[in-house]
Amino acid sequence: MDTLTDEEIKKILASGSFNELAMLPLSVGMHHANWKIAQTLCVKLAGHTDERIRANAILGLAYIAMTKGKLEKHIVKPLLLRELRTNVEYKWRIIDSINDINQFLNWKIVVKPLHNEP
Repeated sequence: MDTLTDEEIKKILASGSFNELAMLPLSVGMHHANWKIAQTLCVKLAGHTDERIRANAILGLAYIAMTKGKLEKHIVKPLLLRELRTNVEYKWRIIDSINDINQFLNWKIVVKPLHNEP
C-alpha cells in the first residue's frame, strides 16, 4: 500500500479501476496525515454499492483508529453496525475491524462471534 497524494486520491475517486477503489480506503486509513480527511473518505466509500469496497472502507476506519487514535463515534458507529448487519460476504472483515476499533479507541461495540451466526 502506497501513500497517495490528495491529487492521486481525487483521480482514483473520479475514474479509478475497481481494484484501485477497493485499495483506496486501506491506503488512506494507514497513511494519510489528516485523520478527518481519511475518515471522510472511508465514510464515503462505506456507501458504495460493492460489498468488498464497503468492507475495505470499514477496515480503513480501523486503520485510522490504529494509526491516528481518532474517529468520530457518532459518524462511524452507525456504519459499523449497518455493515455488520448487511455485508454478508465480508462479515468476518467487519467483525475484525470493529474489534480493532474497540481495542484502539476503547469503544465497546458488541459483536457476536461468527460461529454463533446461522
